[in-house]
Parts: sequence; structure tokens; C-alpha cells
Amino acid sequence: MISPLISVRNLHKWYSGVHALRGINLDVQPREVCGLVGDNGAGKSTLIKILAGVLSPDRGEIRIGGQPVKINSPKTAMRLGIETIYQDSSMVPTMSIARNVFIGREPLLFSVAGLGLINHRRMRQEAIQAIANVDLHLRSADALLSELSGGQRQGVAIARAMHFKSRVLILDEPTNHLSVKETIKVLAFVRSLPEQGVTGILISHNLHHVFQSCDRIVAMARGEIVFDKPVEETSVDEVSETL
Repeated sequence: MISPLISVRNLHKWYSGVHALRGINLDVQPREVCGLVGDNGAGKSTLIKILAGVLSPDRGEIRIGGQPVKINSPKTAMRLGIETIYQDSSMVPTMSIARNVFIGREPLLFSVAGLGLINHRRMRQEAIQAIANVDLHLRSADALLSELSGGQRQGVAIARAMHFKSRVLILDEPTNHLSVKETIKVLAFVRSLPEQGVTGILISHNLHHVFQSCDRIVAMARGEIVFDKPVEETSVDEVSETL
């Protein structure tokens, strides 16, 4: 039997006396796309922020690849191969596409005590290749991110995760405020993750999007997991009844 890539056991989180997560147990398999659904306040965002290193759990264990880990910062999560794309995007509109692909991980021509000159040529070349690899074709890596549509920005964020060989890609409401055409494109990105050796977790309020792009659906309510089934064994109606 294949071991889970992510294994969460008895995870608890309190906010000022509010029990936000109540003993969460969850396994996510390698090259699986898991859809995480639930109403506002269900605990989805808290769980994802813990996996992304933004929050720390008050109790419980997380294992990545079978090894217990403490994800105490976003940088730790990235080192473990976990990349998170938030609905408001963690990119800078006033910077170029290339700078956004490499933000915080810029290649240097040389380095002295951690400081050096950025290798802009390499950054542009690799950025264009990275976005082409997710079937996104843009005229120049020097174009500002602000010039792109919402769907193209999500494509750049996904390309960044692919380029740096993320093992897990967490997408938080990636289709919010997108057109129908852009939504279809982003869902295709999500659906293709297993082919690229990447495990995905998709957070969405839209059950139809989850059913289109995920292998499995997990529903949360009141800080607990209340539903967990492969997509082919359930229906939108059945999931809706649990929420």
C-alpha cells in the first residue's frame, strides 16, 4: 500500500477560546488532487494555513512523506515542497512576470555573504519556459504582472510552483473573480497536476469545480471532517447534504 504524502493526525487549533480545528485526521496520497470544501468558518483556511506554515497547531502531528515535521514558517513549507497559491495571490503586480516567478529565489551571477547581482537573463529564460510548461504563452517575461488577466496570473503562480519542483500545491479559491474561459483553464491546470508528479489540494466553494478537477472530496464543518469520498463514488447532492 502506498504511504500518504501528507498525513495529519489529531490536529487541534484554538483562537481565543474558539476551537477552530477539532482533532483533524486527514491523509492525502501522492499525485492525488483532493478537493476541500465547507462553509465559511468550517476550518478549511485554518488547516491550509497550518500546512503552509502561516499558523502553528496547538496539538497534533503532521507527517510529510512518512516523516514527522514541524512547519513553523512558509519558508519551511517551501523547503518541504509545499507551495500555496492564495485567492488574493502572493505576487506583486508592479513587478515583472520573471521577478514574480523567482520572487525570494532569484538566481545570482555571484554571491558574497548571501548578497550578489541577480542573473536577469537566466531569470527571463527560465520564467518563459516555466510558463510554457503549463501551456501559458506570454510575449515577454519582462511584462508587468498587472498587465495579465486573472487567469494568466494564476497560471504564472502555478508555473512558479512547477518550476521549483513543489511536491504539493495548495490552491485557495483559484477561480474566484475569473471569467468562464479563465476558470476552465485554471481547472485544467489543477487536473493536470498528477501528470506532472504533483499532489494538489483545491479549496473551493464551487462543488462543480471540485467534481471537474479532483479525485477526492473532503468536506469540513465546525472544525471537523464530516465527509470524505472519491469523487466517482459520490455526487454534488450528497456532498451538499453534509454541509
